[in-house]
Formats: sequence, C-alpha cells, structure tokens
Amino acid sequence: MVKAKKYLGQHFLTDNNIANKISMSLVNPDNVPVLEVGPGTGVLTKELLKRNFDLTLVEVDIESVEYLKENLTQNFHLIHADFLKMDLHKYFESEVCIIGNFPYNISSQIFFKMLENRTMVPELCGMIQKEVAERIASVHGNKTYGILSILIQLYYKVEYLFTVSENVFNPPPKVKSAVVRMTRFRDKIEDVDEKKLFSVVKISFNQRRKTLRNSLKSFITTDTPTDHPFFALRPEQLKPVDFILLTNLLK
Repeated sequence: MVKAKKYLGQHFLTDNNIANKISMSLVNPDNVPVLEVGPGTGVLTKELLKRNFDLTLVEVDIESVEYLKENLTQNFHLIHADFLKMDLHKYFESEVCIIGNFPYNISSQIFFKMLENRTMVPELCGMIQKEVAERIASVHGNKTYGILSILIQLYYKVEYLFTVSENVFNPPPKVKSAVVRMTRFRDKIEDVDEKKLFSVVKISFNQRRKTLRNSLKSFITTDTPTDHPFFALRPEQLKPVDFILLTNLLK
C-alpha cells in the first residue's frame, strides 16, 4: 500500500460511497476528456472509470504511480508529473474537465491554474478543505469573501455541494473537507483589461481594511472619478461584477 507523504499533503480517500458521490458530481455534459489530479491510491479513479470518461491521471508521487499501474487495469492515461507545472495544451487538444481529491496545501494554486487555463476548463469538481470551499463560494459582505471568491466567480458558477467527514481519509486530516463544483459561464470579459482587473482585485484585498480610495492609490490619477461611491467602500462590499466597473474607472 502507498504511504501518505506529509510534504505532499496526501490524505487518501478510503470511502467508496464518497468517491462515487464526487464522481457523479462531475456533470461534463459535452463528455470532454477528464483529468484527475492526484489520484493517490485510485479510490476516486475507479468510480470515474465506471463512467467511461476519456480519463487521464496526473500524479507527482512515484510510489502512487507504480501502485496505480499495478492495480488498475482499465483504459486510462497516466502522467507522472506535477500538475502545477503541467502544460495542459500539450496533452489536450481543446477542453478538459478537472476533478480530484486535491491536496490542501496546493488547492488555491490549482484554482489559479484553472483560471489561467479557463478557455480549456469548462468544469472543475474537487474535494478541498471546508474552509477554502466556503471562501470560494462566499458572497460579498462576508469575512471569508476575498480574491479567490471574486476571480473564480467572475468566470465560473460556484456550488458548495456537500461536506465530508475527516474519518473517510487515511490518514484523517484535522479539519473537515467539502466538495465544490465550478461551471464556466464565460472565459473572457469584454470591454475590460483582464490583467488589470486581476491586479485591482489582488491589491484591493491586500489591504482589505482600507477603503478602495486608499488601497488603490497607485492606480488613481487626476482623471479618476474618485467621487464614485465605490471608492468610499472596502473591497468586500463590492460584488464580483463591480470590480469590472471599478477597473474601468481606473483608466
């Protein structure tokens, strides 16, 4: 059996019913290829194989790679690589859905990679730390609302699907987990500089206790209409779409 490695943030799923529930949470209406990130010992993989997806696994742990090769006989592709360093265009012609029991220590990085490759990723479904799931699904006005909430919600519909007990993992984590689904509704925002939009969101929340007039000083010029109501607010008071208008006010 594969030994869980702390430095990789591994907590192997052991419950087949939860694995089935995660697998069935991936809608994939157009039946595009599916990429499972960090399959570990293959508990979720077996459920995905039952759905006859064009399935690719990416696993950084060589011990897990060898285990999967020996114990799974169905048809799938297996890549020994670090997902965060992986060039999706090299392995997939057009689109790919992403799924997995994501390591807690890189879950945010996985979502940023999804955003960078949003033209390729119509759907992502994964299990992450409950606290992170709540943050991503959070609405404006909440303390948990932040950079990831906004950037993801600008492009994806976010659904908090269900909470998962720590007892279905080996070794069990110290916190609860949750499964979220993100379904893309656009991959480009017209009439805004998207690179600047991302910067505005990040800088706003780096000083989230300040009003936007103060935190965005570096963007403000003599032509900026700073009498606009947004500038008197803190960043968590704005909806995701409000940041599009805010970015355009900062031209």
